[in-house]
Amino acid sequence: MSRTAAAFRSAPIPVKIKSGRQLKKTLVGVMIPESSPSPKSPFKNPFLYSSVLILVVLLYVSYVLYARYESSKQYKQEIEERQAGQRREADRLAVEQLGGTELAIRGLYVSPRAIRAGETAQLCYDVANAKTVTLDPPAGEVWPSHSRCLNISPRKTTTYTLTIQDAAGKTVSQTVEVPVR
Repeated sequence: MSRTAAAFRSAPIPVKIKSGRQLKKTLVGVMIPESSPSPKSPFKNPFLYSSVLILVVLLYVSYVLYARYESSKQYKQEIEERQAGQRREADRLAVEQLGGTELAIRGLYVSPRAIRAGETAQLCYDVANAKTVTLDPPAGEVWPSHSRCLNISPRKTTTYTLTIQDAAGKTVSQTVEVPVR
């Protein structure tokens, strides 16, 4: 077979032939040129659809993970802000309970309230924002404190005066009397 013959294929073609009064159908073999195979459509490739589906799924999963990451980050930030606010409020309350920013004698008392000669009592004080503390008459060493007690043994009824001073020179005084029987 020659090269041109290989490019042709034979196909039966029905032909009507008249012979007398009868029509006869006969098949005649005709050589039809072979066409090159039609290129395959990329849309008929099953790998295309599975690849697109996998890509869509990966994009969706990536979006979900990113959205959850951002949501988690925002939630953590809100929690940290809320905790910082609670710490600020607790600190503000502590400062208020400890005297705030103003100079104050928050407590000055004697326990027991009255004593007999020769007995000992405790003189306790609580000051806020004081730079210096003085006690008159002196009964021991005193300094700024939120809770300090001194042992005292007066021989007669005595009035003690606690005076505090801040860095600006402002002073506050308070007195307490210890009756001796």
